Amino acid sequence: MATSNDLQAALKPFHQRASEAEERLARLEAAIATTKDSGNEELSNKVAEMQRMLEDAKAQQLAEREKALKEVKWATEENVKLRYRITHLVRALKKADIDLASK
Repeated sequence: MATSNDLQAALKPFHQRASEAEERLARLEAAIATTKDSGNEELSNKVAEMQRMLEDAKAQQLAEREKALKEVKWATEENVKLRYRITHLVRALKKADIDLASK
């Protein structure tokens, strides 16, 4: 029994140091986990912000495309109208020239 008590007494400082080391390790792991979480959160926020910016840019591009298509449609319709007018004006001019020449 004396040797068992002596052995426990000799090992007591080692057990105490091991317990302290485990506590420090637990605190370090908690600090690292907190840092990782805040780093991941910051990264997630940046990714979310970039996704919002991309969605905004896509929406703006779609609006500009729709506007351009409307303008092209309007220009095409206007072109058809003007061609129709030109055709009739040329026809009227030829008729006027013929009428003038026959007088």
